[in-house]
Amino acid sequence: MTKKFPDYQGHFGEFGGKFVPETLMPALDELENEFRVASKDTKFINRLNNLLNTYVGRPTPLTFAENLSEKLGYKIYLKREDLCHTGAHKINAALAQALLVKRMGKKRVVAETGAGQHGVATATACALMGLQAVIYMGAKDFERQKINVARMRLLGAEVIKVNSGSMTLKDAINEAIRDWVTNVKNTHYLIGSVVGPHPYPEIIRNYQSIIGKEAKKQIMDVENRLPDVIIACVGGGSNAMGIFYPFLDDKQTQLIGIEAAGEGIDKQHAATLSVGTKGILHGAKSLVLQDNNGQIEEAHSISAGLDYPGVGPEHAWLQSLNQAEYFSVTNEIALEGVELLSKTEGIIPALETAHAVGYLPQLTKTLNSDSILILNVSGRGDKDMDIISEKLNFFHE
Repeated sequence: MTKKFPDYQGHFGEFGGKFVPETLMPALDELENEFRVASKDTKFINRLNNLLNTYVGRPTPLTFAENLSEKLGYKIYLKREDLCHTGAHKINAALAQALLVKRMGKKRVVAETGAGQHGVATATACALMGLQAVIYMGAKDFERQKINVARMRLLGAEVIKVNSGSMTLKDAINEAIRDWVTNVKNTHYLIGSVVGPHPYPEIIRNYQSIIGKEAKKQIMDVENRLPDVIIACVGGGSNAMGIFYPFLDDKQTQLIGIEAAGEGIDKQHAATLSVGTKGILHGAKSLVLQDNNGQIEEAHSISAGLDYPGVGPEHAWLQSLNQAEYFSVTNEIALEGVELLSKTEGIIPALETAHAVGYLPQLTKTLNSDSILILNVSGRGDKDMDIISEKLNFFHE
């Protein structure tokens, strides 16, 4: 039942849909049509698969975390999206969308970015495909992710700092949409997560589901059975949806998403699925952080990639069906997660991924030595070293 969704109007149950200005409807229709046709086009499929294999470096490994497993008392495998070209899963969907842009004959791409990984992936794909890239980034994220700003500019992208609102991911998306509305005839909006109006949540999930497809085959090869648990961080939710989707019909596998509790649920946070309410944000109905008047509230996380007051509509739907569970951890626990994976396995995770790592000790209450868990390592921690170093006081005398 689950895999038949979204329906033809882009709804996952009561979530999703298209809530956009009339000027964008033809562009969304064109995108959906190209996506449907490309999905059956052998030449397109072969081109994308070749790029994923020879350019991105897929399939990414499934690494047994022996030391971490021994420490926590259950088997932990790491799906290594941090080993993708550009350092995160974002390149999977960015390349696919860039190929769609070429099919549509458009020359210009706009995108949003928070942690900078989607921006880097977009700039990379556009450099490869000969497309103009304009990337919007909140001023706060611009300052805390300077290394990715430099990478985007080196790759030829124009990076525009957004000083409005909370100056984070939400505001970058607002500006990208404004640009898109103004230049819709020659511009494609290359979205980075499973958010936005239909068909974006379906398209991004489709191209990110390669993560789960690979993980399913890989775990069967080494364990000859499916995992008991899959865990991933959730901001907009593309890396989580990518690994969850191929396992949705496997009832023996528990799907867990971890959001950012920031300074605490009763303080500043980005725990949309935990405490959000139904509303419209960036063209789709989902769960959002909003006040009693329906005004979107400011989200907070130590991780720029999870600092978003909404979530993909498919995640909201899966939660409503009890097909996936969602929890949140604080900035402090995320930093503990960085140290935990770094010191046991020699792998420095992105602060986004670190939220899921930080939750692992909680699972010792329910898992045992025969249990198998796969954690999606959505990105590497290079981009976050300034923040991590400051918070963990690495440069004290």
